[in-house]
Parts: sequence; C-alpha cells; structure tokens
Amino acid sequence: MLNTSNKQSSQSQKSKPAIRAYLGGSFDPVHDGHLQMALYVYECLLPIAKQQQRALHVSLLPNARSPFKQHSTNPAHRLAMLKLATQNTPLEVNELELWQTPPVYTIDSVTTLRAHHPQDSLIFMMGMDSARSLEKWKDGLTLTDYVNLWVFNRNDPVNINKNVFENNMPTQLQSQLPTSLHPFVVDSIAKLLTPNTQSSADSSVLKNRYQGHIYIDSRAIAAVSSTQIRQQLQQASMSLDIKHATQTQIASAVPINDIMSHPKANPVTKWLNPAVYQYIIAHQLYSAAQFR
Repeated sequence: MLNTSNKQSSQSQKSKPAIRAYLGGSFDPVHDGHLQMALYVYECLLPIAKQQQRALHVSLLPNARSPFKQHSTNPAHRLAMLKLATQNTPLEVNELELWQTPPVYTIDSVTTLRAHHPQDSLIFMMGMDSARSLEKWKDGLTLTDYVNLWVFNRNDPVNINKNVFENNMPTQLQSQLPTSLHPFVVDSIAKLLTPNTQSSADSSVLKNRYQGHIYIDSRAIAAVSSTQIRQQLQQASMSLDIKHATQTQIASAVPINDIMSHPKANPVTKWLNPAVYQYIIAHQLYSAAQFR
C-alpha cells in the first residue's frame, strides 16, 4: 500500500525553495578540515530544512584552478579524491567550475548558481582569511548580490568540537570584513534562509533585486591547509618507506594503515581520509619521486 503521507511530504518538499550551501576551493588535496566545515554546516541546517520541509544540499565546489595559484593537480585526480572523501556522507560534489578553462572566478560561479536556482536559499562558505580579502577578488564585494555568506573564524588552530556552537558574533570578527559589507551582517543562521521570491533568471535583474546576508560563525575551525599537507607529503619519504607501501597497497591496505599510524613521522596523515591517502600514493601525486 502506498504511504500517502510520505508522498505528500515529498511533494511538499519539492515545491518549496531548497537550501543549497557550497564550499569552494582547490581541494588539492581534500582534507578533514574541509569535510568538518561542510558537515558542520549540514548539521546546523538539517533541523531547519526538516522543519520547513525544504530539500538540503551541501556541496563541495572544486575549482579549475585558483586565480591565485600557478599550478594545481589534474582535475580528474582532485575529483576522484573528493568522491572518496565524501563516500558515506551527506555531502555532494558540484563540478560546475572543475572543467572550465581557468581562471574561473567565484563571482561568475555564484552568478550561474543564482540563475540556475532563482528561488533557493544559496549559501557560500568561506574562512575569515578569505572574507577579509574580498576586495582583492574579482567583484568580491558583490558576492552578496547573488548568495549569502557563512564566514568561519580561521584565526585559532583549535580542535573542532561539533557540539560547540556560539550564537554570539564577536565585534572583532565583524571588524575584519571590508567596511562596505558590515551592513549585511546578521546574527543568526535563519536569516540566511529567507527564500528569494525573484522569478526571473536574468542575472542583471537578480543583481538589482536580491540582497544576501553574511553570518559570521565565531566557532574557530582547524587551521590546516592543503598547501601544508602537500609540503608534508613531500617530506614524508625521508622517514617512511613509501616505496614499499606503493608496491603493496593495491593488494592490501595494511601498509597504508602502517604509514598512518606514525603521526610523529608524518603528522599530516591525521587530516587525510585513508582512502584519499591511498589514492595519493597509488597515483604518485605531489611528489612523484618520493613514491617510486
């Protein structure tokens, strides 16, 4: 017998504007700092989405290549690592930027996302280090013409506790934003979720009629970067027999686990999903010579 209540609930959810949150970056490689931020946002938004019967999508948005970087790993490798890292999680991977000819700018992506989802609540996640430099981005101060921003404090390298959440917004954090963005700061996540009633997909109309908000999350996130991980991966072979691991990892995961059990010799491994680390070694990424 068809469960009509579930069917009606599903139809109701589809008829309402969805909630879509995006975390952009090179993900070169993707690490637990990325995943923890995205999962935290998902966990905060899920109760609201259920209460409002709205679909929720939290996605990692890998770029083709950052305008601030000269080189990056092949997009196919970065996509493969993202898929491995997000297995068995509610997170999605959005390939909007990945296959475009670089440089691809965030303003172009959020314009496209707003045109594709004119009714939905769109949220773009970033660290305060990025938010404070928006004046240097291409049209960075106009991002809120298309999306809301959820800004995280990345100043303090502290451990992430998923149960800790602070609703207070310290004045010192807001003061780090470009002055022109201060009027758009709000004090609650709920204020990022007001559905956009704009029905037109024309970007010029959207820019004139949509105004996003900025929520500053005072909860500090882990201060780890993909650059640091790449550097430490290059140094790992000085103390570990990576060659042996490379030769045997396909047949058995034990060598990889052995490598990851030596945090003093290779502390970066604690930030990598085991499957991602195995992929890096198998495909000789970041330091080919070290894995031969």
